[in-house]
Parts: sequence; structure tokens; C-alpha cells
Amino acid sequence: MKPGLTPAELRSLPVTIDLVTAGRAFGIGRTKAYQLARTGDFPCRVLQVGQSYRVSTADLQATLGFSPQPPASGDQCTNAGQPPNSEAEG
Repeated sequence: MKPGLTPAELRSLPVTIDLVTAGRAFGIGRTKAYQLARTGDFPCRVLQVGQSYRVSTADLQATLGFSPQPPASGDQCTNAGQPPNSEAEG
């Protein structure tokens, strides 16, 4: 079994990950991860897409107690998904 994921690796994951990678974050091997997913006992929500299993990185991080990092000062996503207000209301 590969070693678990570091906090930096957890924060750099894409939006969804495969079940084996999610299992690594919990210290669970491949076989056990698939067994838990099939029985609905995986530690976080598992999405089944066709015959594949995917795990939302946000769900994984929340289960592990990680909070999302705030955007860097140069990022434009500072309005929490709201479009910029170009006109003053009044």
C-alpha cells in the first residue's frame, strides 16, 4: 500500500478523485476501499458513475477536518460567486 496523503497533497487534489486515492487519505487499502464503497460504509460520500467510484474532494477534506484555503490575494474569486457590482445601487 502506498503511504497516506500529506496535507499539501490533499489541498492540491482535483474536484473529484478515484476511490483508491480517497482510501489512501484515510489509510485504507484498495480492496477495503472498494468493499466499504459497495456496502455504503466508506468514511465519506462516494459517487458511482457507471461502474466507477468517484469521491468529491470537498467531501473528503470536510470529513478529514480540512477547511478550504482562502483564495490568494491575486485570485478574482473574492465575491463568493457573485458577479462584480459595476453600478451603485440607489
